[in-house]
Amino acid sequence: MLAAKQSLILREVEEGTGAAIGLEEDRSGMQIGLRLWFADLPRSHSPIVTLRPAGLRRFRATLTFGNFAADTVRQMSRADAEEVQLARALVSSVAGDATVRFGGGQLLDDWRIHDGSFSLIAEKRDIAERFEDDALAATCRELVIPLLAAMAELYGYDPVEEPVVLAGEIEGSLSVSLIRRRERNPRNRLLALRIHGELCKVCGFDPARQYPNLRSIIEVHHIQPLSSLSEPRAYDPSEDLIPLCPNCHRAAHTRRPLPWSPAELRAMLYHD
Repeated sequence: MLAAKQSLILREVEEGTGAAIGLEEDRSGMQIGLRLWFADLPRSHSPIVTLRPAGLRRFRATLTFGNFAADTVRQMSRADAEEVQLARALVSSVAGDATVRFGGGQLLDDWRIHDGSFSLIAEKRDIAERFEDDALAATCRELVIPLLAAMAELYGYDPVEEPVVLAGEIEGSLSVSLIRRRERNPRNRLLALRIHGELCKVCGFDPARQYPNLRSIIEVHHIQPLSSLSEPRAYDPSEDLIPLCPNCHRAAHTRRPLPWSPAELRAMLYHD
């Protein structure tokens, strides 16, 4: 049954990771699974996440590396501190929905990929109607996407962007490419929504409840635009990004160069 949902899973994972994904069936176990990897790499050179049914109401996602992934691992080992922080935060977000176990005795808060023997298993239990579209999409968002997104962050994937028009000058060593990479990175969006949920942080609107048949329309707002900073600093989605509905997001940016803060918008919205 999982094999019949390949197009849904591929769409969810590519949108969530910002990377092109390869997918194939894995018939090596008792139940058919799906292997997913970065499509611009041969599967044998890529990190691979295998999604497989387990038991009656579970899914298991196993992260491993192909047999010839040494060059990929070397590139990932050169990731900077900020990329490692985001990758670890993405994997940690999985632990809120599933049981996470590392091979080699590594721990959730300080794991590192040293060689191709790295492995991780995340298992989600008690999934009602696990092969239904909504349940599978949720499993992708909670297991597969964060794991592959973490690998994409370490590998250094930059998602393809439309041109970004920025007001004002870029100060210090910040650049347009850096702003694109940090602020437009779908992996930042993914982590921000997993941390904060999808309710608007100003008005409390829940687009998923109001429009249950549509894909998420919640937007992610950058509280302090990078273009306003006088020097580089670590960019933390848990502190710097919040979900806003389209109305509140538009309202925030009616003031420039610094947008209205969430507190200021709430004061306007709920004034007596």
